[in-house]
Amino acid sequence: MLTNAAPNAARSDPRFQKQSRTKRAKRVGLFGGSFDPVHLGHLLVARAALEEFQLDRLFFIPAFRSPFKPDRLPAPPMVRARLLRLALAGWTRCEIDLQEIRRGGVSYTIDTAREYRRRFPQAELYWIIGADHVPKLPRWREAEALARLVRFISVPRPGMVSPKAPEPFQVNPLSGFPFAVSSSAIRARVARGEPIDLLTPPAVGEAILKMGLYRRENLSEG
Repeated sequence: MLTNAAPNAARSDPRFQKQSRTKRAKRVGLFGGSFDPVHLGHLLVARAALEEFQLDRLFFIPAFRSPFKPDRLPAPPMVRARLLRLALAGWTRCEIDLQEIRRGGVSYTIDTAREYRRRFPQAELYWIIGADHVPKLPRWREAEALARLVRFISVPRPGMVSPKAPEPFQVNPLSGFPFAVSSSAIRARVARGEPIDLLTPPAVGEAILKMGLYRRENLSEG
């Protein structure tokens, strides 16, 4: 009896279960961005990526500071993380990873990709990006090392033809429906006092209004 009890007790330990999930995951999706704020377009992309690429897990990774928007100060990191939690409530296979927020400074993809390769040494890693970023990949920090660590899923913009992947990157376009909404457009609508109820999950829109976010947002694209 005692011999069998120990393994059963271990399997009920959350730490054991987390380690088991990590070992079992064969396809891991990584969705980085400012998420300022998260909106329905992000969620539709996540759902399409989970289904089309048969991902076992998908991590939303809010950046502390995006290298693509160095002159724009986003909403506080933990506020954006809170909105993500509201948006993903009840979702399975999706998690929020705050490692870039904890690191601080400019968030570079290569640093996060290396951490995921350490955590999931046998898994295929898929990083989700907008299709407009694909031609710029060779200019990303430590581009060749990044190309060896992850494959990319490119999200087409409305009316945009998916660009050809530059060497040595592996890029697969997402064939799901593109959604013509952006975080900058949502911030602009809030600043103008216009409704956002059809652009964000209800709980996210309610939290934005209650916290008074984006009321004096610079209306230039960011």
